Amino acid sequence: MNRKELDNLLSQKFVCAKCNQQGGRVDRLAMAGTGLSRLFEIQHHRFAFVSCHNCGYTEVFNLSTLEGKDNLGTFLDILFMD
Repeated sequence: MNRKELDNLLSQKFVCAKCNQQGGRVDRLAMAGTGLSRLFEIQHHRFAFVSCHNCGYTEVFNLSTLEGKDNLGTFLDILFMD
């Protein structure tokens, strides 16, 4: 699954924990860790932030975990209880 497909799936499956609105905006962020990765600015920690269209509540997802799943659709269905 490519980046755009994953972002679309996250956006569509997201259900806000605060207002129960379905759908959200996905933004990505990469960060350096500690030690040498921080020194050389190697940004191997990647996250997706999904924000509710209605109230702005935001949840953070570790992309390494999501992209490492064999069946991402099933994983997201379980995650969002769809």
